[in-house]
Amino acid sequence: MAMYTPTYQPNGNEVAVITTSKGVIRVKLDGEGAPIHVGNFVELADKGFYNGIKFHRYVPGFVIQGGDPQTRDFSQEEVARMANMPMSRLGTGGPGYTIKEEFTTNPNNSHEDGTLAMARSQNPDSAGSQFYFCLGEQHFLDPNYTVFGQTIDGLDVIGSLRVGDEIESIEIEGESR
Repeated sequence: MAMYTPTYQPNGNEVAVITTSKGVIRVKLDGEGAPIHVGNFVELADKGFYNGIKFHRYVPGFVIQGGDPQTRDFSQEEVARMANMPMSRLGTGGPGYTIKEEFTTNPNNSHEDGTLAMARSQNPDSAGSQFYFCLGEQHFLDPNYTVFGQTIDGLDVIGSLRVGDEIESIEIEGESR
């Protein structure tokens, strides 16, 4: 799969406003520490890539994960049912490219409660569109996954999200084009 470098250059003022079926989450993006991840996320959000995508993975006390475009065409109930099926392809979709890891270079790469980070496969440079929110501190992830934002409002919403809940839209405040 091709490696992609986003053209959007973060200015450090970006805040993602993530509207879900359970409420709104506001995340301060870390364009200084993870410019590739933030640039990629802003570009995908601006294109409406995340609209209608469902969260497909929930591990209590660990993470809630979304960003797989394969969930878009399924209902909340279908995603919840498929998430429990061993041969389900949920969690394998992406934007058609990957981006370079930044966990080795990001000085702010700390998985706190409400941290926004990119999911990936075994290859460190395999992130694309899937992301997760930490449900509590998860510092054992720090050396292996790129953190690119921290929740500033909506931790209660994150805590209420479950498999099948929908990302209605992601708007980026403070972006410069």
